[in-house]
Order: sequence, then C-alpha cells, then structure tokens
Amino acid sequence: MGILLWCIGAGQMTRHRCVTKWAPVAMWLSCHLLGIRLRVIGQENIPAKPAVIISKHQSAWESFGLQVIFPPLCFILKRELLWIPFLGWGLASVGAIGINRKAGKDALSHVIKEGRKRLEEGLWVAIFPEGTRVAPGVRGHFHPGGAFLARRAGVPLVPVAHNAGEFWRRQAFLKSPGEVIVSIGPAIETKSGKAEEINHRAREWIENEMTRLFPHHFQIQEQAEKGEEVL
Repeated sequence: MGILLWCIGAGQMTRHRCVTKWAPVAMWLSCHLLGIRLRVIGQENIPAKPAVIISKHQSAWESFGLQVIFPPLCFILKRELLWIPFLGWGLASVGAIGINRKAGKDALSHVIKEGRKRLEEGLWVAIFPEGTRVAPGVRGHFHPGGAFLARRAGVPLVPVAHNAGEFWRRQAFLKSPGEVIVSIGPAIETKSGKAEEINHRAREWIENEMTRLFPHHFQIQEQAEKGEEVL
C-alpha cells in the first residue's frame, strides 16, 4: 500500500520508471525461457523528441516489447483494461489512456486531449490503429486516431511493423521460439496534410513492410481463405 501511495504522489516520469521496470524482465524471460529473440530494424528512425507510435497489434508481446525498444511511452487502450485490479492500476499509473470504443467522436476528442498532455509531459504515445489484435497475414482497418493526435500535437507519426504474433499467438498458452523482427519506419511529418492522408501513408508503409519482411504470412492467409490445405 505504501508503494502504491508513493506512486500516486510521485511525478509522471518517476512513476513510469518505477512501474515499467517489469518490461526488461519480461523481455529477458521471453528470450531465455521461451526462446523468443528480438531484432530491431530502423532504430535510427526513432526521433529525438516524443512522437506518436502507430503499430501492428498481434499479441500481448507488444505490451512490453515496445517499452524496451522506445523511450518511455504510454498506450491508448480500451478503458475496461484499467478496471482490472493491479494490472489496471499499473497501466493508469504510467499514463495509459483508456477510451470507450463506442463513444465515436467523443473517444477521438479524449485521445487528442489526453494524448497531448502525455506528449507534453515527455511520454511517447503508442496506439494500435486496428483496434484489436489481428492475426499475422490479416490486414485490418486502420482507424485514424493516432494520425489525428500527431497532427494536433504537431509531432511525428512513427510506423511500426512486426511479426510477434507468429510466435506469441493470441489466446494461445504455448509460445513458439523464434525471432521477432520489429521494423521502425521513417518518421512521418504531420505539419501539413489531413490526418486521413497521414494515416494512409502510415498504413501503406506498414502493410508494404509486412509484405516485404513476412511474405509467408500472407501466403498462408490466402490459402486459408481459399480453403486450401496449409502445409
């Protein structure tokens, strides 16, 4: 209880450093116990100042993987996660932005308002534009919330592609050893152009990079859609 009260009274960045110490530990366990290694491409594309990260979402791996790769960040997520004891408290303490997915424009306004606050405090903001976890090889709809936030805050939008779901599958207890490749694209400037156009550019880079790095994902998906046997 004392630690919880201390975290509540501490500054945003102090709370973040304290609570997110679990992320490197989770990454170490993932590597040494599960055999899931990490390779990062394009690390030189990470801007020097806080930005908005727009990433594929395939598994729970991203919740700690992105925290290890990028400077201190917070996630935009469904508000129900903040109601979970301990987990929700931890997320809230590091600035996570919970949204009501059914709120429409009100949800977008909340993202922009709270996201700008986090960026001003020195935190990066990570958002999964597809809104939910999507299996490898599936192209989901990209909601423009991240682009709207970056445009309004005047910060770059950083696109991220990866294959974490290949080894850490959704709702699968057993994990598969292998190499998670995270590719960070060139930061997209948001000072000009509409948010929808910026979102389209980010989506185009991410999906092209997914196809370039992981063509087998899409071959398997196409076979499954045609009802063919997947070897």
